[in-house]
Amino acid sequence: QVQLVESGGGSVQAGGSLRLSCEASGRNIGTYTMAWFRQAPGKEREFVAVINSNGRVIIYADPVKGRFTISRDNTKNTLFLLMSSLRPDDTANYICSGSETYFGRDGAQYADWGQGTQVTVSS
Repeated sequence: QVQLVESGGGSVQAGGSLRLSCEASGRNIGTYTMAWFRQAPGKEREFVAVINSNGRVIIYADPVKGRFTISRDNTKNTLFLLMSSLRPDDTANYICSGSETYFGRDGAQYADWGQGTQVTVSS
């Protein structure tokens, strides 16, 4: 099983940027689909973005399209999420996840999850 640890969250004003990282250990994630989800207080977990194992296939949720960029460095066993033009409704706990067999938006299909890193955007 792979362990995932997110970092890079924090508090930022609207319009600002943050870069999240998700460092994997225990296994090489080079063959894994990796994804970011987020969960705001009182809301269901929401898909943000997914990237396939070689980084060539990416899907974004509509609310973040054009503002967020998912990427990965398989040599460092790390996933990234660059978030720009942040808005107050981006405030959430951002969680990375991985799957050896699934590529898509359905969180129920991902077996490996981190604890998340909190992002707070003020207006």
